[in-house]
Amino acid sequence: MPLRTPLYDSHLAAGAKMVDFSGWEMPIHYGSQLEEHHAVRQDAGMFDVSHMCALDLTGPQARDYLRFLLANDVAKLTVPGKALYSCMLDEVGGVIDDLIVYYLGPERYRVVVNAGTTEKDVTWMRGVLTRFDAKLKVRRRRGSDAVAIIAAQGPDAHERRQSGADAVAMIAVQGPQARERTWKAFPEIREATESLAVFQAAEVRCGNADWLVARTGYTGEDGFELTVPAGEGPLVWYQLRGAGIRACGLGARDTLRLEAGMNLYGQDMDENISPFEAGLRWTVDLKDPARDFVGRAALDGPEARPPGNDFLGLVLLDRGVLRAHQKVITPQGTGETTSGSFSPTLNQSIALARLPLGTAIGSEVEVEIRDKRLKARVVKPTFVRNGKPLI
Repeated sequence: MPLRTPLYDSHLAAGAKMVDFSGWEMPIHYGSQLEEHHAVRQDAGMFDVSHMCALDLTGPQARDYLRFLLANDVAKLTVPGKALYSCMLDEVGGVIDDLIVYYLGPERYRVVVNAGTTEKDVTWMRGVLTRFDAKLKVRRRRGSDAVAIIAAQGPDAHERRQSGADAVAMIAVQGPQARERTWKAFPEIREATESLAVFQAAEVRCGNADWLVARTGYTGEDGFELTVPAGEGPLVWYQLRGAGIRACGLGARDTLRLEAGMNLYGQDMDENISPFEAGLRWTVDLKDPARDFVGRAALDGPEARPPGNDFLGLVLLDRGVLRAHQKVITPQGTGETTSGSFSPTLNQSIALARLPLGTAIGSEVEVEIRDKRLKARVVKPTFVRNGKPLI
């Protein structure tokens, strides 16, 4: 049976078309995916992202643990609320997941991982945690795919069972008017969040509840991601709609993130791909030679395997639609698209692709689509940001 977020009934009431996504019953759209996409680029839209999993990490060695667990270095996080994007790697440098870490204070962090990888992520994280003095708490309601983890036996089994009582709902409000409309719905949080920089969060009190409000997102637009108690999620959603924020589904979220050049786990990267082969070299911090982290030797050691491709963007020049797993023919050899779709903002088809090393930006290549070779131009793998085309 598909899993449901705290906002499931709200989606049905709004006329959402529901689909299975990583085992969760989620809205794909509320009538028009195209209109939802444009709402985010031009005004404000919101997404239920409660299927993702929030985890609280606490303890005297929480910082040391994250410095070893992640390829990026949380030592950069010194101001409460500051966030960091990172890959979590296995010993051979493959990407177990990509995630965001928020520094909330000494010995206290919030980690948000992807929905479809939660079970393997938490299992992996708990395995690494055994050598550190810190605790990890799942903040997702019972009935999720974390239930087997929460109910597992062991020295912290009781704590895991209690995490269902602390479950949260997460709502991403995105677009050029996202912050203003959020403040219209909840003016009491404006003072605490107005000065937030991008990739920074604040813990705020709203009514009788504690919220985490982060200036982060997955669309290439400004906005907030609101983390609230699960029981309050439907009311928060309702009030945001009353402030003129359009409900948006997974369909628009995917075209928006693709235009922004943001990776999707399971398509653009996975355990068979290193961050270097997914355009994420910038998330691997090798500055401190004394810092060891899981997968470092595979990326930076004497036997490290060099990247076998470049991660680039494609814009289709002929008529057709780019999709994942299409063959790309270049003068340097063959490559493959990893994500592709029609771009509503650019009004043409775009894709992310792994292409042979040396493929030049601006060059023309061919993509095999339905037994035809169609021309495409190679571009930097970011197509649109803050409503502006970049190609």
